[in-house]
Amino acid sequence: MKNRPFHVRLGFAVAGIRECWRTESSFRSHVAIGAAVLAVMIALRPAPIWWAVVGLAIMLVLALELVNSAFERLIDHLHPEIHPEIRCVKDMAAGGVLLLSVGSLVVAAALAISLI
Repeated sequence: MKNRPFHVRLGFAVAGIRECWRTESSFRSHVAIGAAVLAVMIALRPAPIWWAVVGLAIMLVLALELVNSAFERLIDHLHPEIHPEIRCVKDMAAGGVLLLSVGSLVVAAALAISLI
C-alpha cells in the first residue's frame, strides 16, 4: 500500500468514509448533526471566522468518529470475545469522541453568545 499514487490513496480514504457511513449509525448521526449546524450557519450568516471554527469542529468530530469506528472494527476482528482491557480501549476511544462533541457544543454556545 505504501508509495501508491495520490489518487489511489484518496480512493482508499473515500472507501473508508463510505464504509463507515454504511455500517456506523453514530457516524451517520454526526453527519446529520453537522449538516443541521451548517443549515443554521447559512441562516445566521456569521463572520467568516465562525465558519472556519464551526467547520473545523464538525470535521474533527467526524474524523475522530472514523478513527473510533476503525479501532472498534479492528479490535472486534482481532479479539471478538469480551475482555476487560479491550472494553477499556473501546471506551477510551468513545470518550474521545464524546469530549470532542462537547467541545463542539462549547463552540456552538460561543457562536450563539457572539450573535446576541
